[in-house]
Amino acid sequence: MADFKVIHKTKYSYDDMVAYCHNMAHMYPLTSPHQDCFRTHVTVNPKPVVSSFRRDYFGNQVFLFSVEDPHRSLEVVVESTVRTHQSLGIDLYKSTPWEDIYSLIHESTLDADILSIEYIQPSSFIPAKESYAEFAKMFFTSGKPVYAGALEMTTYIYQTFKYDPKATSINTPIDQVLHEKKGVCQDFSHLMIAALRSLRIPTRYVSGYLETLPPPGTQKLQGSDATHAWVSVYCPNFGWMDFDPTNGKMITEEYIITAIGRDYADVSPLKGILFGGGKHKLKVEVDVIREQI
Repeated sequence: MADFKVIHKTKYSYDDMVAYCHNMAHMYPLTSPHQDCFRTHVTVNPKPVVSSFRRDYFGNQVFLFSVEDPHRSLEVVVESTVRTHQSLGIDLYKSTPWEDIYSLIHESTLDADILSIEYIQPSSFIPAKESYAEFAKMFFTSGKPVYAGALEMTTYIYQTFKYDPKATSINTPIDQVLHEKKGVCQDFSHLMIAALRSLRIPTRYVSGYLETLPPPGTQKLQGSDATHAWVSVYCPNFGWMDFDPTNGKMITEEYIITAIGRDYADVSPLKGILFGGGKHKLKVEVDVIREQI
């Protein structure tokens, strides 16, 4: 168990005046079996004329706001207090063989099984291609328990692919990531989801934060953390289990979940429509601070 304070600052600076803007933010940590969110406070400057919270289709808490005063910059600061829990240890080899999952969930009458079906379908950033199934079958041999295969894929991506923020953008195709074997957490998560869905295994995209530690003997820099992404794999009778291909492991107590969806398009931290502004500069600072219990 661990307590965290998370501060997420986003600032847009515009070359020209913005007349008004409408925005949607996924920055409110979920309350789930993995964690409890005790408090979230949002500050927007300039102050919104209209703002509200709602649950989206996927169960995420979404903050909606409109700024109708002319402005040259927009700053959104979200401060949250979260307690995470250690994952329950399970034997990955006792999970269902991957070949059986599709038929089990389609024959089931349980809500959790039925709801998982949509996470097999293609989505905005994740098309269906045979090349993804070929990649997946490196790890999912006949009779392989689904969680065991997922962990092998997670480890392989971590060991084989290079983390390179300059190699891709959010619109880089998965084919390029698979071919060049480099990218960032969003790329590795999209690749893993594409591969698992190609075998008709329900898989979700998860966004959130990860506590990072500075090198020994140095002080952690303010604002040096970042948003993170990983995947969640479904198995009947076990539920959703989370894997982080960027770091080659299952998630632990230093992970904080903000939103889940089919891919990045469903959970981007901040997006919206603005009128005016011209070119802009974006600055994001994230602090994940562990507090004493």
